[in-house]
Amino acid sequence: MILAFLLQAPLLVCGKGPFRNFLDDNVPILKYKFWPTLWCFESRAQTVFASLLRSRLWTYIQYRREILTLADGGEVALDWAEHNCCSTSPIVIILPGLTGASQAEYIKCLVYAAKNVGIKCVIFNNRGLGGMKLKTPRLYCASNCEDLAEVIEHVRRLHPHVPIAATGISMGGLILGNYLAQYGKAAIGKLKAGYAISVPWNVFEATKSIEKPYLNLMLNKHLCSNLRRNVKHHFSEDKEQLNLDLDTVLKSQTVREFDDYFTSKHFGYKDVEDYYSNATLHNKLHRIKVPLLCLSAADDPFQPIEAIPLQKVVETKHVAMIVTSRGGHIGFLEGIWPVKEEQYIGKIFSQFFNAIFSNDQKSL
Repeated sequence: MILAFLLQAPLLVCGKGPFRNFLDDNVPILKYKFWPTLWCFESRAQTVFASLLRSRLWTYIQYRREILTLADGGEVALDWAEHNCCSTSPIVIILPGLTGASQAEYIKCLVYAAKNVGIKCVIFNNRGLGGMKLKTPRLYCASNCEDLAEVIEHVRRLHPHVPIAATGISMGGLILGNYLAQYGKAAIGKLKAGYAISVPWNVFEATKSIEKPYLNLMLNKHLCSNLRRNVKHHFSEDKEQLNLDLDTVLKSQTVREFDDYFTSKHFGYKDVEDYYSNATLHNKLHRIKVPLLCLSAADDPFQPIEAIPLQKVVETKHVAMIVTSRGGHIGFLEGIWPVKEEQYIGKIFSQFFNAIFSNDQKSL
């Protein structure tokens, strides 16, 4: 009974219409059974081992780095992966997770998938990440998509006749989704499509889930440690520019505490609840007008299955949700020994975007 539950085709939730028909006709992997790695049965095992095993597959990737100066004087690093590509190759902008950058294992997985189908990637490293110093006293958050909007316009100026899409992983998916929801129809001429992986759709429920003892809380504390380290790195020598109590911020033990002491205040929100209300995406899906394919796992420790907005997806025309029985958070390991370059998140990436860029999908 358990094996039958595990070894089944992923659930595809999408309202009837052109986008659903497009996926049925062009993304064959969605019709096949997903075979999660049985010895990674537990969701946290999928999450942790995915990172460890991928690190064995891909070592350091040599990108072409471009430094983009933003409107307020801040800088971000855009890392270009252009292997097997030419000047007319389609482009996918990739947004990493909470503290991730272009050398993260899951990013390399997508870059490999893109290379195999002739897609050019540009990884948008958030402010202060990817080895970049801050030029202004501002970092990033899940609700703010101003920097992404500037990156998209910059890439469009560089490549005015090339189709462009975007992928967001975890918090990167929140930023991408909030951009698409905020811009609505105006995003249609900017991006062809989007792909979101392991998004914490309801941030309130996500933070509750990762505060549960013991393994979830361990992952939570690890993430918070990375966040504290980043803030300390950028502001410890000049506390005055932060305009916050750095000592209090550095005492944060969980992501929620960090967002309460730092992120919410840093971006002018009333409190952490106000910030989470603005970052949360599950109640904004109806505003999205660009095709957005989303991948979630039913056992994601960062987003309980009941918080995945399946009913709201059905009510939209441009959002589709893939839900696998297992996969953890940005895991989705499959097969007996999942140390292979073609991975599930990459297979969906290449099939979906190859179809998007190869077809005239004006009606989607």
